[in-house]
Amino acid sequence: MVENNPARVFGSSMFLCLLVLITWNNIVVVVPQAEARAFFVFGDSLVDNGNNNYLFTTARADSYPYGIDYPTHRATGRFSNGLNIPDIISEKIGSEPTLPYLSRELDGERLLVGANFASAGIGILNDTGIQFYNLHLQINIIRISRQLQYFEQYQQRVSALIGPEQTQRLVNQALVLITLGGNDFVNNYYLVPFSARSRQFALPNYVVYLISEYRKILVRLYELGARRVLVTGTGPLGCVPAELAQRSRNGECAAELQEASALFNPQLVQLVNQLNSEIGSVVFISANAFESNMDFISNPQAYGFITSKVACCGQGPYNGIGLCTPASNLCPNRDVFAFWDPFHPSERANRLIVDTFMIGDSKYMHPMNLSTVLLLDATSRT
Repeated sequence: MVENNPARVFGSSMFLCLLVLITWNNIVVVVPQAEARAFFVFGDSLVDNGNNNYLFTTARADSYPYGIDYPTHRATGRFSNGLNIPDIISEKIGSEPTLPYLSRELDGERLLVGANFASAGIGILNDTGIQFYNLHLQINIIRISRQLQYFEQYQQRVSALIGPEQTQRLVNQALVLITLGGNDFVNNYYLVPFSARSRQFALPNYVVYLISEYRKILVRLYELGARRVLVTGTGPLGCVPAELAQRSRNGECAAELQEASALFNPQLVQLVNQLNSEIGSVVFISANAFESNMDFISNPQAYGFITSKVACCGQGPYNGIGLCTPASNLCPNRDVFAFWDPFHPSERANRLIVDTFMIGDSKYMHPMNLSTVLLLDATSRT
């Protein structure tokens, strides 16, 4: 008789090691994978797998042409033509894609894969994305504090399935991805001229405040059991088609938003170092998303793109105005566009970004890349 006990299945298969080959810049690298390692995702639209589909909000990607290159060729709530960054990381670690936490399909043994708590429009601060939130109309997004509450709720659900000790083990040995910060500039400080936050803070002081608030979030993640957390910095915010359309005269990246990234990212690395030092081990790993993106933004042809300024889907200058809709301009070949819509990279660009997470050197990753993390974890558990 075949036993079908989730706790036993989880315990027996959790750390079988696989080896896969990743080719990057014509270099073949052997990357270890931990079979069935749980994966948890927190953050904004760059990593949302569809939670906002279940909310009454305008921050959605649930209609054509979103998902045009997804395996089902249907919109899933991902802000991509196909796969997004969490999907590709799941591929690399040998796991199924994480389901949105609000999905009814996330139940039973599927919970052991992990969960995606991310929600488009949110930031580090609760007032970020305020245009997507209206209490009277019950328009909402899942702010980061709520995402962390859902993570607690998730652990209670899993504990009922496999018991508290196995649940703690699953969470402690999981990989966690958190992507925050970009919206705190684009959809807050620089959302409108003379925004409330820009009147309250000069930019350098605002960044210090953001980092202090981010610290509380990361500490709470640790308190909830996270022990391997990939923390991505902001990309080159001034170079996305939406900002080029609004702020650029000749296609140059918007200087004020580039300055915001230049101030925020080094301080985030410092925060990661401080937390790891206080904890006494490497829990938090910082990923330099700015450099990962700037590689192909500054030299798109070298990466097989015809443009890094014009979005595949959109309208107006650089296809950077408004939303990607069925009425928008749509490029025939998404693989040659670095940006899918006014704010989000194409699937192919996402794959380049994840490659730097996996095997990038110290220009991209600190204190180590993700393949090194997987190797260390696999070695320590054999």
